Amino acid sequence: MTISAPQLQIKGAVAGYTPAQQILKGVDIAAAPGKITVVLGPNGTGKSTLLKLVAGFVKASEGDVLLNGKNLNALPVHERLGEGIGLLPQGRSAFPDLTVEENIELGGWSLRSDRKRLREAVEAMFVRYPHLEKLRDRRAGTLSGGQQRAVEIARMLVSNPSVLLIDEPSVGLSPIVATQVYKELVELRDEGRTILLVDQDVRAAIKISDYVYVLTSGKNDIQGDRTAFEGDLGSIVRGWLGV
Repeated sequence: MTISAPQLQIKGAVAGYTPAQQILKGVDIAAAPGKITVVLGPNGTGKSTLLKLVAGFVKASEGDVLLNGKNLNALPVHERLGEGIGLLPQGRSAFPDLTVEENIELGGWSLRSDRKRLREAVEAMFVRYPHLEKLRDRRAGTLSGGQQRAVEIARMLVSNPSVLLIDEPSVGLSPIVATQVYKELVELRDEGRTILLVDQDVRAAIKISDYVYVLTSGKNDIQGDRTAFEGDLGSIVRGWLGV
């Protein structure tokens, strides 16, 4: 499967949760089609807010979110799903009292008017992730952390988004499972999807990145391709800590 992915741009974004609390203070990000663009930075610098801005959960007071040049600022969350934007939130987001199948089906909300197409999309997720097939009738809350993350990824993918917003994908996972998640992100990129990844696992994120941005205090700090960061991770992290 090959996806025709769009270019995602955030230009001069100023955004926050109240008018007096602007977390992003003029951020510029360009996520190239079919690439993994990583956003790093210390806690509180606006990384998750950036993803929420693109997904439509946070509104920009200044600046623009553009998808192949189309301005998304006025679009609500459900219409951004229709534009091909998928979000994997930080932490556990599976509904524990719903079955695996029901959780995955929720990701196909934009397909709800065509039950046949929705059913085919859900079944395609069980083909893609066969280990979930035998768990389809299990409540998500009874699964391991790694299994729940797989359900969350399948839920994100059921509508076949071309742009993936990924927030701290390895939080709470064992190193082995986290490695599997990063491998899956590479495979999703290789299918042609545009990926914007926010992460605190600096080393793992840079390893799979194509381009890296570092934010500090809600503003752009440094940026470059992966090779510009691979040999200097210690000084970057020390800079966040003020050491």
